[in-house]
Amino acid sequence: MKIEKTNAARLLDKAGIEYELIPYEVDEEDLSAVHVAEQLGEPVEKVFKTLVLKGDKSGYFVCVIPGADELDLKIAAKVSGNKKCDLIPMKDLLSVTGYIRGACSPIGMKKHFPTYIHHSCKNFDKIYVSAGKRGLQLYLAPEDLVAVAQIYFF
Repeated sequence: MKIEKTNAARLLDKAGIEYELIPYEVDEEDLSAVHVAEQLGEPVEKVFKTLVLKGDKSGYFVCVIPGADELDLKIAAKVSGNKKCDLIPMKDLLSVTGYIRGACSPIGMKKHFPTYIHHSCKNFDKIYVSAGKRGLQLYLAPEDLVAVAQIYFF
């Protein structure tokens, strides 16, 4: 089966970064990273989800966290230089990022936003993040993700 490359994959190619595109079975009723991890047969700690937020000072920013975790908005605000922040409304995700729910990649959004990744990614040689399309994950070294997407740790 030929896997069609996503914009995120093309950006990784352009940067000369090694990665794998890993397909999985999509469940439209369950777009969670926990479900993705189950489909991949991997621990959920290795599957990172991409969340888009808006801060009161910085505007939009992105947090990439382990799949089963809930984002602490106070910590997100603090690391991003905001007093407070909230997840953006789901209806705004496509217009802000170019991605839909369940397929938001930290690579290749319409515009580059400040991006922060949970430090636990350093516990793994490689992690999974969305490739920008439902049913497709990128499997790559966290340091390569950090370099290509200009990500900060928190």
